[in-house]
Amino acid sequence: MDTTFSEATQLWLQVPFLQFAPSTAIDALVEAATLSTYTREECIFLEGEPSAGLFLVASGVVKICRYSKEGREHILHFIQPGDTFNDVSVLDGGSNPATAIAHTDVTTWHVSREDLRAVVLRDPTLAWAMIENLARRARRLVSTVQDLAMRNVRGRLAKLLLEQAETVERGELPTPLTQEEIAHHLGTVREVIGRTLRSLAADGLISIQRQQIVIVDRKRLEEEVEI
Repeated sequence: MDTTFSEATQLWLQVPFLQFAPSTAIDALVEAATLSTYTREECIFLEGEPSAGLFLVASGVVKICRYSKEGREHILHFIQPGDTFNDVSVLDGGSNPATAIAHTDVTTWHVSREDLRAVVLRDPTLAWAMIENLARRARRLVSTVQDLAMRNVRGRLAKLLLEQAETVERGELPTPLTQEEIAHHLGTVREVIGRTLRSLAADGLISIQRQQIVIVDRKRLEEEVEI
């Protein structure tokens, strides 16, 4: 087994919903996948285009977003190494539901819908694993809808800051975000994020030190998230 094949195998095994997949299914995915690289801000695929297939991030961070007719961006989520994206269109055969852009320099493995279907037909247990993964993502989308509908910007921002803090506590690095990117992620504009950060700092919930946000009063910040 060559080094590239071995590394790809280990990466596919890191995907949460594939951890208990048969080794034959993993080997088939590795054989069917093609490796691609993208530079920062490069478009991987566009919303509305025919299904681009299933992607696995090998390195870097991918931004999944949608745009309004006026060109306003809404960031749905960021995909980290070891996770997949574009699961919806590869399963239903429809168009890409969102746009994927390289947030940093990115390397991905890509499997076409036709190749994935062939693998699933040989190993049906893989289909159930993908269904469970899709259900988990649907739950996250429900949470996102709840955030937009029931939390104000202050509450949504507090939740994001707490999530990033939890990422650090797990020993992981959170995706660095500018105020504009935070705004696009939370469904508002940069000026509102700036005012809200200053308000949280003035109330003693956070402090801003050399462009770094530090949580000062976690309990009160958590209270901002409650609905």
